[in-house]
Amino acid sequence: MKNSFLNFADIETAVNNLKGTAKRTQLIYSSFFSNESKNKVYIKPENLQVTGAFKIRGAYNKIIKLSEEEKKRGVIASSAGNHSQGVAYAAQKLGVKATIVMPKTTPLIKVSATKNYGANVVLHGDFYDEAYTKAKELQEENNYVFVHPFDDLDVIAGQGTIAVEILEDLKDIDYILAPVGGGGLISGIAFAAKSINPNIKVIGVEPEGAKAMKKSLEENAVVNLDTVKTIAEGVAVKRPGDTPFEIIKNYVDEIITVSDFEIMEAFLMLLEKEKLIAETSGALSLAALKKINDKDKKIACVVSGGNIDVVTVSSMINRGLVSRGRLFCFTVELPDTPGELLKISEILSDLSANVIKLDHNQFKTFDRFMQVQLEVTVETNGDEHVNQIINSLNKAGYKIIRVY
Repeated sequence: MKNSFLNFADIETAVNNLKGTAKRTQLIYSSFFSNESKNKVYIKPENLQVTGAFKIRGAYNKIIKLSEEEKKRGVIASSAGNHSQGVAYAAQKLGVKATIVMPKTTPLIKVSATKNYGANVVLHGDFYDEAYTKAKELQEENNYVFVHPFDDLDVIAGQGTIAVEILEDLKDIDYILAPVGGGGLISGIAFAAKSINPNIKVIGVEPEGAKAMKKSLEENAVVNLDTVKTIAEGVAVKRPGDTPFEIIKNYVDEIITVSDFEIMEAFLMLLEKEKLIAETSGALSLAALKKINDKDKKIACVVSGGNIDVVTVSSMINRGLVSRGRLFCFTVELPDTPGELLKISEILSDLSANVIKLDHNQFKTFDRFMQVQLEVTVETNGDEHVNQIINSLNKAGYKIIRVY
């Protein structure tokens, strides 16, 4: 495959530049995801990176290569979070002034972390693209050097070092799966991996509500989405990069899309089974495993970041439990007579369903003097367990309505 953008020497330079700065994250074999997908799955835990995400690789590789005159001018970047921390950390380490423009919707943990690395943070817009426009304005006004999060060859080369490490750990890897937002991560990984072994399949993963790269490939031109809607805010990009698009056309085998429910499920399983915390965009590659048709292949899944606040973690756990059938909520109307609640409780107890919430409310029914509505939330072992509960309640003569 021909490439007019990068040389493998650029990747090798990035590897050397990042020594002592970016953490070399080791592949982790996952028994759980391997069993679920019928493949041999390895996690590349970039959530354990020094800034909590892979972005430090590209940002540091870009800034260290600036001339002394450029470094004195200072750098500016726009980011939904992780790139901002990468740029801020790299700039602080190299003694360069950094200004970061972030969307107003950026999680507070990412804003605070960026400030803690010494950067000047400007909050503007609701999406990355709006923050990008503001950053370009500030660049013109102050003569800063712009550090693009994905549409930059030095940044892409830095991200490509991930593939070098994967192949050092496991030379006979068959697949590499990685999230796609603007395309910098997957383009760097794909070029580096295929430069070493052209037979490796490289697959990008996008949310269904933000599939700008997939649509761009379908139309053979970079497209601009009207809207993006996904829980994976780190990849909520309306328009992917021109340079990544050209590289992806030649080096990426496929783009898979996943739903928010699949992302939530992957997030929960990664936390529960592997004791690793990812941000929503970081779990994309694991969410796509069920859509790989091959079996018995060695697959590396890049968990791209883990910068997520505790409130969001709690919300994601609950959503993931619901999507896996681990939380089951239902309502049922009962005669307002003694013993009815006990009957329901005995059925649930016999099936080892753990009641975690119960609302016994006579004011929610049409005839509040004769009927009472019971809303019950139980913890279950999954969808099969939920079906057993529903069948047992139905056999006992109860007509239930599933809430979730």
